[in-house]
Formats: sequence, C-alpha cells, structure tokens
Amino acid sequence: MSSLGNILGGLDRRKVKMFSIFFLCSFLAWFISNLSEPYESTVAFDINYTRVPDSLSVSKGSRMKLDAKVKANGFAFLYYNFYPKKIELDLAQAKALTGRFYYPNTALVKTIEKQLSSSTKLVAVFQDTLFLNVFQVTSKKVEIKPNITLSLEQNYLMDGPLMIDPQSITLKGPEAEIASVQEIITESTELVNITSDFDIEVKLALPDHLENTTISSNMVRLSGKVVRFSEKVFEVEIQVLNSPEGLGVKTFPNSVSVLCKAPIEALKTIKSENFEVVANYQDRVDDKLFLNIRARPQKAYDVRILENQVNFILEKQ
Repeated sequence: MSSLGNILGGLDRRKVKMFSIFFLCSFLAWFISNLSEPYESTVAFDINYTRVPDSLSVSKGSRMKLDAKVKANGFAFLYYNFYPKKIELDLAQAKALTGRFYYPNTALVKTIEKQLSSSTKLVAVFQDTLFLNVFQVTSKKVEIKPNITLSLEQNYLMDGPLMIDPQSITLKGPEAEIASVQEIITESTELVNITSDFDIEVKLALPDHLENTTISSNMVRLSGKVVRFSEKVFEVEIQVLNSPEGLGVKTFPNSVSVLCKAPIEALKTIKSENFEVVANYQDRVDDKLFLNIRARPQKAYDVRILENQVNFILEKQ
C-alpha cells in the first residue's frame, strides 16, 4: 500500500510540474502577444537644450520634461519605462518674446516627430507653449580656502605649506549670484595623529544661492609633506650692533644657547655658524642688552633663544 501511494504521489507531482510549465508558457505567449499590439499612452520625455551660446544659460527652473501621447507597441512603452527618451530642443529655433524664449506647440510637434522611431507615432503634445528662463552669464575666478583641522603626532611637523590643487575655481552664472562670492570654502575636514605625508580629496561647500551657477570643479586635493623632527642646542656668539664710537661692548656671556627644532636629516647638517644672534646697543636698558635672532637655517622649524638678555660693559678700543 505504501509503494502504491508513492507511485501515485510521484504521478501527481509530475502533473503539477507539467501544468506549471504549460501555464508559464501560456502566460508568456499571452504577454508577448499583448506587447505586440499597438496602443496609445502618455510618456514623459526628458529635454536636452542644445546650441546654447556661451553667453547664455538655461535656468534650472526651466521645464526639463515634456509630456506627450504616443502610439506604439508594448515593447516600445516597456523600453521607455526603463530608458526615458531624450528630446533635443535647439535654442536657435526658439522664438524670443520680451527677453524670454519659447517653443510653440507646432514647433514642439515637428521636433519630437523627427526624433521618434518609425514604429512610434506622436499623437499629441500636451504643452501648448514651452517657455524658457534664459539669462546672461558671466565668469569669475575665486580662491579656495581649506577648512581643515590638522593634528600631527608628537615630534612630527609639516615640511612646507599645505598644498591646494586647484588653488582657485571658475564660477559661471548670473552676475547677481556670483558678484558677492570672494572665496569658496572646502567642507570641514579633520586629520588627527598624522605621522606621514597625506593627499586627500575634499568637496567644496558651495553657497546655497548659487542655483544657476556652474563651477569648473567641485572637488580639490589637499596634500602635505610630514616629517619627524628633533631638537638640538647650539652655542651662538652674540654680535652687538650700533656700538658707541671709540668704545667696544663686551657682553656677559659672549655667547648664548639657541634651541633649534628641525627635521632629523636637516638637523644633521646645521651648524652654529648658520645662526646670527644680535643685540642692539641703542635698545639697552641700564646694563642689559636684549637678544634677537637675525639669521636662522632655512629648514629650521622653530628657533628660540634660551636667554633673551645679557649684561654688558664698555671697553676703550
């Protein structure tokens, strides 16, 4: 009895499988047959305005889609659903009226008919007249200002300035929009505990009012060279400026300790002779002279005198 049940169950499963295949084939045949039939429906065409002079621009508030009724088979409508048809409208063929451009319905019909395939027939364009907002444009170059917080790991420093590429961008749009723009700031960026060179792309934070303005680039690269530094103390002889005539000025001490911070490799080449520490006799206060650094190594990051004043006496020469 169990064997008979298994046989009947197997036959039922085969029947269900055959029925499913038959049903699927019938549905596909019906679906394809219906797609082959022509019918009318509304489609939305994307608009692309062409031959726009460099001195003009089409406002973003202008219509960018156009509804029309067409007659075509189902395959065409299925294609339009996935890949909307783009209609090109030549600005040179638009009519002008009191500073505005427009396309009358008859012009729209002729333009669309020329760009449809032979299997698609245009029935009607719902837009009676298509108006455009067109304005004069001007251009302006503005600098980029980085909005970056840079935190270096201890004993590391930037070897050179922060590099910005490009350093400026060009704005192109209505005079009323770009006249007040003096600089463009990048989006806020934070780099922490940096120990090596960096090179990142950052977006620009564009002002909200630039609705009809185009920019030459909406990204910039920020980069910098990072090196490890060390410090060393040098003994530098003090030079006295503007000594009184016929007298010599002797300082106590005659040299001073100078703390220098620089990249490790650069520090190896720095000598005491690369520094100049001076004291101006005319700036004396009582028996004190104040010290200043007049010359320092180019690659030094930070140079400080450990004592900024010395005593002095005058000697006959």
